[in-house]
Parts: sequence; C-alpha cells; structure tokens
Amino acid sequence: MIVFKTLLIFGLGGQEILLIALIVLLLFGGAKIPELMKGLGKGVKSFKDGMKEIDDEVKKADDEVKKTDE
Repeated sequence: MIVFKTLLIFGLGGQEILLIALIVLLLFGGAKIPELMKGLGKGVKSFKDGMKEIDDEVKKADDEVKKTDE
C-alpha cells in the first residue's frame, strides 16, 4: 500500500503501474524477476552497510578528536 501511495505522488495511477509491471514481465520473463529482485536487495544491503561503515568511521574520528582535546 505504501508503494502505491509513493508512486501516486509521482503522478502514476493504477493503470500506469499495471502497464509498467506488464512491460517488465514481458521484457524479463517470470523466471528472471526473482533474480532481479534478489540482486536489487543485495545492492541495497551493500549500500546500507557502506553507509553504516562511513557513520562508524566518522564517530570513531570524532571520539579521537575529543580525546586529544582533553
């Protein structure tokens, strides 16, 4: 339901979403869609892990700066 609300913000209605889904199904076939979603999920997870690493490094550097200031 949240996905449809988000897409409606971009001006896509129910018919447009259905048309896009059918085109994707025709282009990739039913067997390839789960593989595509799995790859997309791995990519998102990798991106989140990278962002977490950057966050951790910034916190570590901030802690080191605070220690040297004391």
